[in-house]
Amino acid sequence: MDKTRDLLDLNHTLARPLLEKAEYPWEALGKIKDFILELGPKLPKEEYTEVAEHVWVAKDAKVAPTAYLGEAVIVGKGAEIRHCAFIRGSALIGEKTVVGNSTELKNVILFDEVQVPHYNYVGDAILGYHAHMGAGSITSNIKADKKNVVIRGEGEEIATGLRKMGAVLGDWADIGCNSVLNPGVIVGRGSRVYPLSMVRGVIPAKSIYKKAGEIVQIRREE
Repeated sequence: MDKTRDLLDLNHTLARPLLEKAEYPWEALGKIKDFILELGPKLPKEEYTEVAEHVWVAKDAKVAPTAYLGEAVIVGKGAEIRHCAFIRGSALIGEKTVVGNSTELKNVILFDEVQVPHYNYVGDAILGYHAHMGAGSITSNIKADKKNVVIRGEGEEIATGLRKMGAVLGDWADIGCNSVLNPGVIVGRGSRVYPLSMVRGVIPAKSIYKKAGEIVQIRREE
């Protein structure tokens, strides 16, 4: 359930050529910048403008004048980058995605229609189609002991080989306000996290994370 095909619909991202080669989505994290630098010059010039070196923005995207766009950034069609957004670099931002006020991005792939609209930090992470992070929720991308991140869930452990890894959110995942996703968190498709949560490990698809040790399946009527 933590494999790329289980979490993400690759029809909703320009990063499909990169991710379809990855059995696990975090295998793509170290390749995001190079992929953007290769893809950017190939984008249709009638649809995208290179507004600065290695920064391509769709002509119909809205970028606030106070937003910062670092090197190796693609902003997709219809996206909205709001005031004081801080995109440090290596960010592929999908169509109709919202990057909100004071939100910081670093080394990320945001699929189409993702929302990180208020005071979010998203680093070394992949957010699937229509994923949403509530106000103040963040991805923590490095362990306190600085050791490599290990994915832990349902009796299995997978060594990522990565010192820095935030979270992977499956399509339609929803993270409650002021929650912290610890390094290596995987949130399954359609799952939800309660506000003020501190999350570790893997959350299965179509589940609700209420607190540590309490994860329940979403009932049909929900």
